[in-house]
Amino acid sequence: MNLKNFVLESYDEMKNKVTWPKYSFLQNSAVLVLVASLIFALFIGVVDLGFENIMTWFYDLF
Repeated sequence: MNLKNFVLESYDEMKNKVTWPKYSFLQNSAVLVLVASLIFALFIGVVDLGFENIMTWFYDLF
């Protein structure tokens, strides 16, 4: 298979055979990912802060 044939078949498949999501679905998915990422970042930040405080307290004992 030569390169030109590959490109033409790939273009045809992307245009006619792939089911693309609607724009509103993409927006909802993006908002969901953003909110989940923020929640996860806040959780990791709280755990890190707690671990830092515990380690500081522990090292101050000695």
